[in-house]
Amino acid sequence: MSAARDAFINAMRQVASTVTVVTTDGPAGRAGATVSAFTSLSADPPSVLVCLKDDSRIAKAVRENGVFCVNVLPEDAVKLAQSFAGANDEKQPNRFAGLEVSDTEFGPILPRATAFTCSLERTVGHGTHEICIGAVTGISNAGEAPLAYMHGSFHVVRPKRAV
Repeated sequence: MSAARDAFINAMRQVASTVTVVTTDGPAGRAGATVSAFTSLSADPPSVLVCLKDDSRIAKAVRENGVFCVNVLPEDAVKLAQSFAGANDEKQPNRFAGLEVSDTEFGPILPRATAFTCSLERTVGHGTHEICIGAVTGISNAGEAPLAYMHGSFHVVRPKRAV
């Protein structure tokens, strides 16, 4: 028996997550999209996972390119997150236009993002999404505080002081 879909969605809106943009480049072309499901999987060997809607442009490109880059956005990158979520696609279909990115063979690293370049190890289909497991091949640690998302809006992360 499954939980009710609406109850699940409402409860998940209470879960804060860092805002990440998955990028890829290769034979299938360059693509990028804001995603909410990203986490470390293992330190031995270093690996991460991202969940991508299985019929999306980014999922198709990651599958075909066999590589991806996870960009953890800095806390002031709300417009960048919105752009890669498709907010400006009608006016500017090229989500990379005007950005100074660091090109890698895995996908572009976005400005001031902490990035994990990955080789696609495996995908697992579940429901409407694909779980993409990546072997981490490189890290670019920007040292920036991350942008977070919860309950339909962006937030900044601040440490709580001990009382």
